Amino acid sequence: MRPPIFVRPVTDVEREQLEGGLRSSDAFVLRRCQIVLASARGERAPRIAAALGCDDQTVRNVIRVFDARGPSACLTRPSSRPHTVHAKLDRAGAERLRALLHQSPRLFGQETSVWTLELAAAVGHAQGVTAERVSGETVRAALKRLGVGWRRAKTWISSPDPEYRRKKARATA
Repeated sequence: MRPPIFVRPVTDVEREQLEGGLRSSDAFVLRRCQIVLASARGERAPRIAAALGCDDQTVRNVIRVFDARGPSACLTRPSSRPHTVHAKLDRAGAERLRALLHQSPRLFGQETSVWTLELAAAVGHAQGVTAERVSGETVRAALKRLGVGWRRAKTWISSPDPEYRRKKARATA
């Protein structure tokens, strides 16, 4: 059995701040204030958890944060952003993908001659560039890390035909 855990003695200023939080419209702040004030009254974590409908480990975590960093840190919702982000395409994989994009999709059995992000993701997976199928957004982000901006195909298309520019302007106008 775990030993009981209680908050450190609460100062008058902190108590006013916590009691003010009981009137908060934010449920996160309200719950945290209830936990800290109940612990200050001498209630144990399992009883606080049962009264508030949360886990007793949640109560212990709130008490530890309050003791370590005070009421302002305890009443502020932490970021839900991940601490680390692992790219599915590392630099070497992105370079292989870039080399793949300098070839025609038809060389890989595709029916089109124009790369799309989703097509690049599918062909990249089929060619072993990625271990699992990734999204077009993952491909775009990997190319961006290499300094390659993804542009629509019509700005990349060129032709040796001397009349190409005139024909293209007429077709897209």
